[in-house]
Amino acid sequence: MQPPLSRALLGFIAAGLSVLIFHQAMWEALHLLALPGMGMPSAYPTDPIPPLGVPRIANLCFWGGLYGIVFGLVLPRLTAPAWVCGLGLGIIAALVGLLVVPAIKGLPVGAGWPLGWVRSFLINGFWGLGTGLILPLLLQRRRHPV
Repeated sequence: MQPPLSRALLGFIAAGLSVLIFHQAMWEALHLLALPGMGMPSAYPTDPIPPLGVPRIANLCFWGGLYGIVFGLVLPRLTAPAWVCGLGLGIIAALVGLLVVPAIKGLPVGAGWPLGWVRSFLINGFWGLGTGLILPLLLQRRRHPV
């Protein structure tokens, strides 16, 4: 197994890539389907996020990457396949986004039930699944340099 620093760095990279590939794919699918209560704007949003004004997609990659660091560090202790653990990571991220982040910002906790929750679990679950698929590939590649 890779040393913790390598796993953390590769976890950040895997999760950031998963935002760009898996998270945004589900985001775009929901945009195209335009189901009532579950519609999304188009994928790869670039609207500025306060307070620094960074594009939303960069913000999503950064926060996804932070989750990826933790995932990379705990991965050796997990017994289920990485993709299943990644799905769990996505569920945890969705719950934090629905219950913890609004409380910190002084917004209503758990708003958007039930369709907003379904949307969040789909997008974040797909991101977590992608992280669980990408990270083992990066770890394997790192172990066997060309």
